Amino acid sequence: MTRDVLLWVLALALTAATAVYQRATGPTYPKRVTVPVGGAEYRLALPRSHGGPSDARVVLEIPDASVSGTIHFRRYPSADAWSTEELRREGDVLAGRLPSQPPAGKIEYHLTLAAPGETVSIHREEPVRIRFKGVVPAAVLIPHVAVMFAAMLLSNLTGLLVFARDARYRRYTAATFFLLLAGGMILGPVMQYYAFGELWTGVPFGQDLTDNKTLIAFLAWGAALIANRRKARPYLSLAACALTLVIFLIPHSMFGSELDPTTGRIKTG
Repeated sequence: MTRDVLLWVLALALTAATAVYQRATGPTYPKRVTVPVGGAEYRLALPRSHGGPSDARVVLEIPDASVSGTIHFRRYPSADAWSTEELRREGDVLAGRLPSQPPAGKIEYHLTLAAPGETVSIHREEPVRIRFKGVVPAAVLIPHVAVMFAAMLLSNLTGLLVFARDARYRRYTAATFFLLLAGGMILGPVMQYYAFGELWTGVPFGQDLTDNKTLIAFLAWGAALIANRRKARPYLSLAACALTLVIFLIPHSMFGSELDPTTGRIKTG
């Protein structure tokens, strides 16, 4: 394996690991729970994000027809009384619906399962929260995800090139900057607009963590690009790489847009 191939493989492995960690730890990733009921254990996925104007479906894969259930829900944050609905049996699954909310609106919910002689509560003490959002067109979503993944890949590659004392790090510093510009500062706000009706909710207009961390990474790479134009300053590209890696380890969508159901206003942070 040549050195170039090794560097690309290492950069790709680091990027993939970061992407998996970020997705698995984010607040929009389904909540995984293992529930013992009816003499068996079931691993269930409870949704925490829903796109589009339809109600959100909660589907529990429990083939045992003797198991029934209810879903309890209310708007979040609010002092609403809890609403309760029976889960419907649809073959091997129990299914319920959470009423559609405006973009950035949230519902908190928990469940109760019942089998002959037993009742099991799921997240009654710490209800699961699901956030609703508008539909993001694939023509925006796919390029955004692809370009941001490419930016992270080249960021990691740039850092490895600095360690390898390879002068090509300057070329990849520029490439990383322009990918962050396209994916984070152009396509990112467009996605935000489709999802929540706002182009930018980072500073100075809000405290959205995703917007703010993207801005910090973009500015770090911009500084590294400018500083390296006339004189080699590899430490600045390495610093931008390290900062970007730390930033993108922060779970996606934390402290994001949230609708206050009492005022109808969207807040962040």
